[in-house]
Amino acid sequence: MNLKPGDVVILKSGGQAMTVAEARADDAVCVWMGEEGDLFRETLPLAVLEAIEVEDEDDDEDEDEDEDEDAESSKVA
Repeated sequence: MNLKPGDVVILKSGGQAMTVAEARADDAVCVWMGEEGDLFRETLPLAVLEAIEVEDEDDDEDEDEDEDEDAESSKVA
């Protein structure tokens, strides 16, 4: 797995999304926010990590606006 700083990963067994702070040959330093707002940092072997894609919140808002515009234009027609 080729990870780079800024990639978002999760444990293969589940859990919270984590951000890769440093990628090495056999492990990665990951950081994440706990439920109480605490910042955690842990070095984890690559074998337990899985890369995930995270949608930008801005993209979700744009899609909602597009759907609203489509609904309004179909009412006019």
